[in-house]
Amino acid sequence: MASISSLNQIPCKTLQITSQYSKISSLPLTSPNFPSKTELHRSISIKEFTNPKPKFTAQATNYDKEDEWGPELEQINPGGVAVVEEEPPKEPSEMEKLKKQLTDSFYGTNRGLSASSETRAEIVELITQLESKNPTPAPTEALSLLNGKWILAYTSFSGLFPLLARGNLLPVRVEEISQTIDAETLTVQNSVVFAGPLSTTSISTNAKFEVRSPKRLQINFEEGIIGTPQLTDSIELPENVEFLGQKIDLSPFKGLITSVQDTATSVAKSISSQPPIKFPISNSYAQSWLLTTYLDAELRISRGDAGSIFVLIKEGSPLLKP
Repeated sequence: MASISSLNQIPCKTLQITSQYSKISSLPLTSPNFPSKTELHRSISIKEFTNPKPKFTAQATNYDKEDEWGPELEQINPGGVAVVEEEPPKEPSEMEKLKKQLTDSFYGTNRGLSASSETRAEIVELITQLESKNPTPAPTEALSLLNGKWILAYTSFSGLFPLLARGNLLPVRVEEISQTIDAETLTVQNSVVFAGPLSTTSISTNAKFEVRSPKRLQINFEEGIIGTPQLTDSIELPENVEFLGQKIDLSPFKGLITSVQDTATSVAKSISSQPPIKFPISNSYAQSWLLTTYLDAELRISRGDAGSIFVLIKEGSPLLKP
């Protein structure tokens, strides 16, 4: 016991006994489980003069140990996962801003029919700026860019205004005006799609074109096509409408509307089964020309006879979205 008392003077002894032999203090000295003096002395001596090995926790990282950026990444992100910051959104170019301003100015003009004089002046100014920065100075030499379907977004051609105005007078509206250019066959198709309550139909012209200059195409019209009506969605009648401050119940008219709709549907089906009507074009309007003053992958500006302006957007372009 004296040897044990002398060992109590060693600072580390109490820690070792407490951690490893915490249960010994509760045993009587005569217990068969109590270690002998020799065993206890040997254990304490070994623990006393043996430096314990420090404990390390290994953690996987996703950079090589020789990577000079490893320590910096570990300090920023202790988990060892490299954080990639997203790049800020790219600032639109001056050309993209001009195109967006131009297409925004078309809003509410019905392709130019309802544009005020101030709006027309603004549109002409934006068109002039774009034409001065034309990325395709020789459009007819870039037929791959001209190829495809182009949707008319704006025009100053007064010859189209009566057509556009009919939608204000009749229950038929102009849904789309387009021009499709096939660079392989050197053909052009101009098309107008009309939409009614139950069906749509189209009127088209087919033409051949010839390259006359780096910017000019000569158009020779060959035939016109009147498409057969195509069925659209059914008429949806609301439960009621408000007229002069009073609500009018429309439920009694639903049966009548359904009957008319069924009759119109059967007639439209019989008509739509017929082939389109084609007719030749052989008059003074059979020829025209088109001068392209601006062209890129999604926007085209052309000038026709008498300086008329046509702004067209390639089908599928984000510029077509409001």
